[in-house]
Amino acid sequence: MAQKVSINEALALSSFDSLPSTSFVRLPVVRGLLGGISAATVWRMVKAGTLRTHKLTPRTTAFNVGELRCLLASKAV
Repeated sequence: MAQKVSINEALALSSFDSLPSTSFVRLPVVRGLLGGISAATVWRMVKAGTLRTHKLTPRTTAFNVGELRCLLASKAV
């Protein structure tokens, strides 16, 4: 089932290019950037070492914008 994207996540996705490289985004934004792939595929990429996560709190995982830009630029996806 497709996950709904919140207003904040949609805004982050639409303004991704203007975010500082030190910013963090959550899973739905990463899915959107990578062409709407499934959450399971994102977690497989994390397990394989293609993507790196950052724990903001014990229950909050995010992805660094600068690292995502490098991944997109390298076309490793």
